[in-house]
Amino acid sequence: MWRASCFALSLLAPAAVALAQQGVGDVVYVPTPQVVVDTMLRMANVGAGDYLIDLGSGDGRVVIGAARRGARALGVDLDRHLLKVATAAAQREGVAGRASFREQNLFETDLAGATVVTTYLLPDMNLKLRPKLLALPPGTRVVAHDYHMGDWLPDERETIAVPEKKVGQAGVSYLYLWHVPAPVAGRWQATIPFGTGSAALEFDLEQKFQVLKGQASAVAGRPTRLNSPTLRGDAIAFQVEVGAPQNPVRYAFRGKVEGDAASGTVVVSDPARGQREHTWRARRIAAAAMKGS
Repeated sequence: MWRASCFALSLLAPAAVALAQQGVGDVVYVPTPQVVVDTMLRMANVGAGDYLIDLGSGDGRVVIGAARRGARALGVDLDRHLLKVATAAAQREGVAGRASFREQNLFETDLAGATVVTTYLLPDMNLKLRPKLLALPPGTRVVAHDYHMGDWLPDERETIAVPEKKVGQAGVSYLYLWHVPAPVAGRWQATIPFGTGSAALEFDLEQKFQVLKGQASAVAGRPTRLNSPTLRGDAIAFQVEVGAPQNPVRYAFRGKVEGDAASGTVVVSDPARGQREHTWRARRIAAAAMKGS
């Protein structure tokens, strides 16, 4: 659902204003088209075991859609009439046991336990909400309709045609998906297979939301390069090359981050010994701040 100030609404085309229903105080309600609801839930892969919170839930269609998929879902809104409409709709759909609604300011809503958060809010509201979202557990999914989160770039985006849509970009909806990133910035230390034994590896990661840059110290006195670090929620991947660029030993790391620890599997491609897979563990020995938050 969409919440906007009367000032913002006054900037919309008159036809769009006529379609908007007056809500509480200086807010308005615009229904999210059902095709958008379905796409948002698909992008977030909502299913049984999830707990979805829809901030500004309107007539409840996002919450009800999530409940149909087996998830528990909560909608928060300040419009008592819409809350009654949503509650009645959940009962008609037979999902009242999994779908609930609460009269509450969305900025005061406790998001604890949510695995998915959905919004249809203007950019300034998204930015105000952003620190609260980034404080959620790594891997929490956030889906927004039409409006992004500033310089926190989405992990995925989709553009879909919605002929009946009159508000915002008429006829088109933009959908954005983020995974709350684990804080991984700082210096890490690991022991990796090397030759017939092992060697110490230290690497540094810089982080702006989920975007990483990194460099590694020499391994056993050999030049070392850290390439292609990626982060999605708490899932991290990166590559390390040890030795001369024309004939390096390559390490492809994949794993999970939990606080100051990381672990997973590493595939070692050694020109002299072939390819093999090992487990790896690392610990963070010096934390650094994530940029942008």
